[in-house]
Amino acid sequence: MILCITHSKDFYNIDIFFEYLASKDIPYFRLNSDRMNHLQKISVNENSFELTDESGNTVHSKDIKAVWHRKAWGITVPEELDEDYKKIFLSAYANLRYNLITLLEDIPWINPFENERKVDGSKMLQLKMAEESNLIIPKTIFSNDEQKIIAFFQEFCNGKAVAKLHSLTGKTMDGENLISTMIIQENTLEHIADITYCPMIFQPYIDKEYELRIVYIAGEFFTGKINNSQNVDWRVAHGNYTWSAYELPENVRAGLASMMEKMGLYIGAIDMIRGKDGEYYFLEVNPQGEWGMLQKELGFPIAERIADNLIKRINIHE
Repeated sequence: MILCITHSKDFYNIDIFFEYLASKDIPYFRLNSDRMNHLQKISVNENSFELTDESGNTVHSKDIKAVWHRKAWGITVPEELDEDYKKIFLSAYANLRYNLITLLEDIPWINPFENERKVDGSKMLQLKMAEESNLIIPKTIFSNDEQKIIAFFQEFCNGKAVAKLHSLTGKTMDGENLISTMIIQENTLEHIADITYCPMIFQPYIDKEYELRIVYIAGEFFTGKINNSQNVDWRVAHGNYTWSAYELPENVRAGLASMMEKMGLYIGAIDMIRGKDGEYYFLEVNPQGEWGMLQKELGFPIAERIADNLIKRINIHE
């Protein structure tokens, strides 16, 4: 059995994944991470766990041979819960979830949980590993220090920078809003003092030819070029863009493969920019990043490749 850790609103990507497993007579279990709460019955001991989900389906850890960590969401708190008890509720269930996950760490994962958590939690580590892998990265500062940010802007940004949160606060495939990258110019710096309440990442603005969303799966690349006439962040372009398949240069592929191996990741959704100067700039990798649009629009067999990788590693593991 393959366990898929996802969330209750997930669709399309996961449906294709399950259909592919079913075609190969491989059992699977869908675990909605946001409902790992009072809606599920969960029991964990030192060697195993048993979980019955919100629909009454039961899984035992001994039957799970591999895990696809598709997209974990925060645990949902019941509305009727007293406000003073919500932090205790979330802490208790987060601990229960983590204890359950660690019991599975010796079987194949996409991605290994601790590797993914480390990479996803540090964009600065990502940039360091990208640079070590001979990829070009923008100058970057992650700070809450007004003076340091102004100095960075004046030294590296030539009058224009981008600012972004370390993690986006929205989601893509379900239509929720996202906070996009913000443009910072000289007059914007007059209002930068509030940065002390919300540290952000700052980089020089790159005059781009186009953006690339690259899905890496264990040495394979599925790359979409964003044809976006508005030249704004594709996540908030409201559909005013199209995708076309794109072939990365060999040196970029080699650099990305080296970086992903350093990170210990089998899969990741990578964002890069092709600058008008002809260079390819690495921005970030999201281990749980969205790729359904590439499968849908370009016919890339991404869900199938994820399943194939897990099946292959199960066979090797056994």
